[in-house]
Amino acid sequence: MRRLTPALVLLLLTACGGSGTGAEGTAPGAGYPLTVRNCGADVTFDAEPERVVLLKSAAVPFLHDLGVLDRVVARAGRFPADYYDEATRAELDAIPSLTDRLDTSGHLQISREVVIAQRPDLVIGEVDNLDRATLEAAGIPLLEEPALCGSGVPDVGFDDVSEQMEFYGAVFDRRERAAAAAAELRERVADLTVPATGRTAAVLYPTVGGGVTYAYGSASMANPQLEAAGFTNVFADVDDRVFEVTREELIARDPDVLVLLHSDGDPQAVTEAVTSMPGLAGVTAVRDGAVLPLLFNFTEPPTPLAVEGLARIVERFPPVGAVS
Repeated sequence: MRRLTPALVLLLLTACGGSGTGAEGTAPGAGYPLTVRNCGADVTFDAEPERVVLLKSAAVPFLHDLGVLDRVVARAGRFPADYYDEATRAELDAIPSLTDRLDTSGHLQISREVVIAQRPDLVIGEVDNLDRATLEAAGIPLLEEPALCGSGVPDVGFDDVSEQMEFYGAVFDRRERAAAAAAELRERVADLTVPATGRTAAVLYPTVGGGVTYAYGSASMANPQLEAAGFTNVFADVDDRVFEVTREELIARDPDVLVLLHSDGDPQAVTEAVTSMPGLAGVTAVRDGAVLPLLFNFTEPPTPLAVEGLARIVERFPPVGAVS
């Protein structure tokens, strides 16, 4: 049985009522009230959102491609410039930043009062002290990327990128533009995908300065991304999205290539956090210098940035015999 994707769930919900059809259907904002399903919850919009607060960076490329990034009245967290083209960076620079303060684990530190003071009609991105229930109590809807929900996304893949584009297209009443953008994403993924090369890879999130190293399994976007780049994920047999991994396990799996995710900061420090581990010098990827530090959203969650991340992996590690 085919799983219910965000776009299909949205279609089923609107087909059951509240779709704004009838005599008023031709008025501006037709299609509202609109109820969508997100992270297991129904979220209803009486009109297209006009005052959006971003608490995570993942949705930025969706909103830019739909032409609604100017609806964002405030943002919080870090939005590394390397993610975006010049036009998107200019749009982000025009959006006031509430804070970029993160704790040692990379989680945003922001108060409920600061967000509510912006009078948002939509918050995108859930953080520890601002969950859905907290915001709903203040009458504010929340949307999170499905792959970052507690249950994740079953069988995650590049189709989820296109479907999430169409999901946001419905929320912001930009369905035609979303359909065109989704088609372009599918075409680019098809153009980037290479045959299996027989090489292996691992995607890790190391802690700079010492600490836990995380690896990404079959439930993560890293898995289909590596497959599209021609690799076999050495942790594909682990059903989790992300999990702690020991250096002994990493040595035993001996990947040919390492992709090292990080949220911000110095890529070289991220590389050294792994390559300086005792015993890692003998791992094939480290010995051959086949290591690529990559900003987190270039792999997780499924967004247009994951498509760009695929392009960067293929460029850095082209198929054997290909002209780079």
